[in-house]
Amino acid sequence: MGGGRGHRSRTQRKHFRDGRENVWKRSKSDNSSSAVDNPPWQPFATQNPAFDEYYKEQGIVAIEEWDSFVQFLRTPLPSAFRINSSSQFSEDIKLQLENDFMKSLQAEDADGSEVEAIRPLPWYPDNLAWQSNFSRMQLRKNQTLEKFHEFLKLENEIGNITRQEAVSMVPPLFLDVRPDHFVLDMCAAPGSKTFQLLEIIYQSMESGSLPEGMVVANDLDVQRCNLLIHQTKRMCTANLIVTNNEAQHFPGCRANKTNFRASDREFEPQFSQLLFDRVLCDVPCSGDGTLRKAPDLWRKWNSGMGNGLHNLQVQIAMRGISLLKVGGRMVYSTCSMNPVENEAVVAEILRKCGGSVGLVDVSSSLPQLVRRPGLKKWKVRDKGVWLTSYKDVVKSHTSGVLPSMFPSGQSYEAPSDNNHKFDHGNCMNSEGSQMREDSVTNDVSEEVSDLPLEQCMRIVPHDQNSGSFFIAVLCKLSTLPVIPEKPPRHGQRFIKRDEAQEKPLDEVIEDSKGLELNSEDSAVENFSEAASEADMIQNDPNNSTLQPVPCNTCSENGPEEAQLPANEKTEAGKPGVKRKLQIQGRWKGVDPVIFFKDQDIIDSIKTFYGIDESFPFNGHLISRNSDNNHVKRLYYISKSVKDVLELNILAGQQLKISSVGLKMFERQTSREGNTAPCSFRISSEGLPVILPHIRKQILYSSAVDFKHLLQYKAVKFADFVDSEFGEKASKLQMGCCVIVLRDARDSTTPVKVDASTVAIGCWKGRGSLSVMVTAIDCQELLERLRLRTETENHSPMQENIFVEPDGMQNMDKIDELPESKVSEVAADG
Repeated sequence: MGGGRGHRSRTQRKHFRDGRENVWKRSKSDNSSSAVDNPPWQPFATQNPAFDEYYKEQGIVAIEEWDSFVQFLRTPLPSAFRINSSSQFSEDIKLQLENDFMKSLQAEDADGSEVEAIRPLPWYPDNLAWQSNFSRMQLRKNQTLEKFHEFLKLENEIGNITRQEAVSMVPPLFLDVRPDHFVLDMCAAPGSKTFQLLEIIYQSMESGSLPEGMVVANDLDVQRCNLLIHQTKRMCTANLIVTNNEAQHFPGCRANKTNFRASDREFEPQFSQLLFDRVLCDVPCSGDGTLRKAPDLWRKWNSGMGNGLHNLQVQIAMRGISLLKVGGRMVYSTCSMNPVENEAVVAEILRKCGGSVGLVDVSSSLPQLVRRPGLKKWKVRDKGVWLTSYKDVVKSHTSGVLPSMFPSGQSYEAPSDNNHKFDHGNCMNSEGSQMREDSVTNDVSEEVSDLPLEQCMRIVPHDQNSGSFFIAVLCKLSTLPVIPEKPPRHGQRFIKRDEAQEKPLDEVIEDSKGLELNSEDSAVENFSEAASEADMIQNDPNNSTLQPVPCNTCSENGPEEAQLPANEKTEAGKPGVKRKLQIQGRWKGVDPVIFFKDQDIIDSIKTFYGIDESFPFNGHLISRNSDNNHVKRLYYISKSVKDVLELNILAGQQLKISSVGLKMFERQTSREGNTAPCSFRISSEGLPVILPHIRKQILYSSAVDFKHLLQYKAVKFADFVDSEFGEKASKLQMGCCVIVLRDARDSTTPVKVDASTVAIGCWKGRGSLSVMVTAIDCQELLERLRLRTETENHSPMQENIFVEPDGMQNMDKIDELPESKVSEVAADG
């Protein structure tokens, strides 16, 4: 599941990729002759006897609640969204929801009955998260909800809101993130939780200033990484790094200064290893908590899905703990209801870490969030058999079930006496595939964990009309314990024999990544230990019946080749050949991260825009092209991201970086751009950050001229309503400039740039100003300004100069303007 990973099954991802329709939707009846051969699509069955038997036995809910529990699981999930608290229009959007949509809709659902249409989620702070009682399908198809649906689409695309499942919003809230924290999101795609984490570290920051903290968002799947980048790009942040590494082997980036070139010793980060204050460990899971929005899981579900992912989940969680600072907090979460993926994993973490890690009691946090305590007892089901302890596994010779899956976590050695040998043949039924349950559980009492697992929490759908989720909050109390080394297993080289006999657990975990002969092969072997043969078939990427959320182990190519010790031998017995280390960011298919050092270009930018010295500029620009003559974009990075990139260089470029930095400047390739004093223009994404520090190429416009620019996209200097503004614009240097909206009620006092300042980038040509803002951004700004005007004046004002909701101009209402505004708008660059 990772960052919502469990919220999309394989089928859903195919729908996303192929543009298919929602799985709840019935296809239209086909009256053609082919209808006989291709009958209309039927909805998925919303029942599974194996599911019912499994969760009734586990006691997820009381038996008297079962009918209500299943009834909610069989109904579509209400849509939910979250307002971006860092958006300058967050308060406007909140007021629009409270004063417009809540009153106008009166919640007419698809059946015409009246219910509460939309409401803020009571447990989310500051009324920033909302839930609609309509499913996404109803929003798309009900004409009475069309305006609300268009509002959601527009604001989501702009980045003012994020459409996200309600329970998916919970884990980041328990991380207790502060603006100075380094945060790792280990399995981040599709990015809604990452976006949420960025919002939190940006809270209370003044306009133009950047927090001291940062977020590293990681995902193994390249396509999902691209989705993650698309989602987080709407945040416009310089405090994010998106990486494409295996979560269970995420690099610690220990600096190795002794083996680095002297020319690169200018990089002096403040730390020698990459550790985090907070870690979000939202691991891949079976995803049965998402049945309400992924009903195809009903027919695919089986208990082996959770068993097959348990070991991977433990590996990822342990890696997260090893990357956590002492005193730091990690949230482990899944969208699965299965205790084998939830309580069993948490219990194994606590056992492995001894007293170094403890569960945090957060029962008093978010009191309006209805949650249930974690389980202290559960069973394991494998191949149709209930197993109450690992003793049953040894007796039945069952493979793929680990001691860590049981409440006690204890292993069991079978007696060597032949008289006590377990007759595996007697456990097979007439078909040779099913063991008799009574033969393996007749004399074993049910295990109960002695760990405080009740401090975990499980959210179930019928408590607050939501999906299902499991959350555990852990704190690292001290360094991980020192453990004795064990000889390496056959075929693996996790530990060097000639090293010290004891190591801290976190170093052993890191060594398990750095000394593998072949990461892909060993990952497959590790996964095999956690899955039965049937589970491995289910998780085969070529199997069309694949059910769990994609595991980050077997489905992708292994990491770049590592260098083998010279004395190691290949499988054929011949001396191994040293393999080239991947350094300098030369990951296949990934652009390098280059600190931009062309001082001539940097000086020209600073001089042209009058960027003051208070803005940290030098050393904070990067490009993704090593050839300075062909650099098209310059990205700005915060101090924290700069330190991580410098450490990554010293560590040999271990992080596979997919995206980093905020696009601040872009080379202007137009005809006039070649003759402008500065060839780089300010991008819309970077404008809010640099705006408070610009002293040149900036003008302050009245509301009417500002709106005309948004509406017509280009206006000649002589055609501005404010002639003085037009004259000032004509005197700007050719190239990019910034137009700031001035409050009409105070036109004499210099504008103080803050979070509420509205500004756009323009291009000053030979005879006009042209807006460098996308059409959808223009539409959003016009709508926001219209609403503000109506609110301030208590009546619709200047409605005649705004774009209609469908994006078309109502020409009958436009103020009378010179004809050149319309007919000659494209004649000037």
